Amino acid sequence: MIRNFLRSTWHWLLAALCLGCMSAAHAEPYLAVQTGFKCGQCHVNPTGGGMRTAFGNVFAQTQLPATHVDTGSDVWAGNINRFLSLGGDLRAQASYTEVPHTSSTDSFDLEQARVYFEASVIPDRLNVYVDELVAPGGALNREAYVTYWTADHQWYVKGGQLYLPYGLRLEDQTAFIRTAPGINMDTPDKGVELGWEHGPWDTQLAITNGTAGGPEVDHGKQYSFNTYFVQSTWRLGVAANLNSAAAGDKQSFGLFGGLRTGPIAWLGEVDVIDDKSIANDNGKMWDGLLEANWLIKRGHNLKITAEYLDPNRNVANDGETRWSLVYEYTPMQFLQVRAGVRYGDGIPQLPIQHTRLGFIELHGFF
Repeated sequence: MIRNFLRSTWHWLLAALCLGCMSAAHAEPYLAVQTGFKCGQCHVNPTGGGMRTAFGNVFAQTQLPATHVDTGSDVWAGNINRFLSLGGDLRAQASYTEVPHTSSTDSFDLEQARVYFEASVIPDRLNVYVDELVAPGGALNREAYVTYWTADHQWYVKGGQLYLPYGLRLEDQTAFIRTAPGINMDTPDKGVELGWEHGPWDTQLAITNGTAGGPEVDHGKQYSFNTYFVQSTWRLGVAANLNSAAAGDKQSFGLFGGLRTGPIAWLGEVDVIDDKSIANDNGKMWDGLLEANWLIKRGHNLKITAEYLDPNRNVANDGETRWSLVYEYTPMQFLQVRAGVRYGDGIPQLPIQHTRLGFIELHGFF
C-alpha cells in the first residue's frame, strides 16, 4: 500500500512541478482579454484559432516569452513572400490518469502536428486558407476555405470547411461549454459564413450542413450566430445555434464574456441547450465555465478553471463538475511548456466522472 501511495504521489508531484494542460492548435481567448484585442488581430481566421497573422507572430516573440532569444535581423513573421504564409503547431505530452475501480495509466503521446497555409491572392481582399492535421495518424483537414473582404474591411464572406462561430474558442476542446453544445474545433462543418467587423463590434452568421464535416444526410441545416462587443478591459457576447435534423433539432444559446482586473484575465460562459434528438425530453441541459488567468510575470501564466454541467434538467442531483489548475511557461519565443492537474466529480454510479488527471505538454509553434 505504501509503495502504491509513493508511486501515485510521485506522479502527481511530477505533474505539479511543470503544471500545464492538454490542448490543440487552438486559440487562447484570455490573451485577447489581457490585451484588449479581438481574435482576428492575432489569427488569420477572424473568429480565432489556427494560423497566426504577422502581428500574432511578432506578439508571440516579443510579448509572450520570459526571455527573447536574439536572432538578429532574421525574424519569423510567417510570410514566405507578400502572397504566401506558412505556420504550424506540434504538441507532445505525458499524462497520468486515475479512474476509480480502474488501473491507473501513464503514457507519452504525440497529440498533434498541424500545418497552416494561406495564399493572399489579392492582399487584404481575397485569401485561400488551409488548416491540416498531419499527425498522429493520416492527414485530416480541419479548415479549408476562401475569404473575400470588402474594400473597407468591415464585411467578409467565407466558404468551405470552417470552425463554427459560437462562444469562447477555448484551447481545451474537452471543456463542458464545448462538448455539450457540440460546437468545438474538433467539429468543423462545411458551409458559408458572413462576418461584420465595425469598431468594437464583431459578428458572424454561418450556415452549414450540420454534420460536423461529414456528408449531408437530410435537408436540414445548421445556423450559428455569434456577436460580441469589445472594450479595452472587458467584452460581452451572445451566441445561438440551431441544428435542424430529421432526428430532431438541437438548439443552443450562450452568454459569454471576459474581464481584466489588474494581472488577472477572467473568462466566463453559460449555455442552455435543448436537444430534441434525445427521447422523452431528456435533452435539456446547461453548462457553465469560469476561468481566471493570472499573469504572474512575463512568460508565466497560472490558469484556474471551474466547470459545471447539468446533463438533464429534468433530473435532480446529476450534475458534473471539473476543476483545473494549470501553469503555462513560455521560456522563449515559439516554445511553451504546459502542465497541470484536473479533478472531476459527478454521480457515484459513473467512475469516469471522477477522473484524476496530471499532464505535461511541450508545444512548439511558428
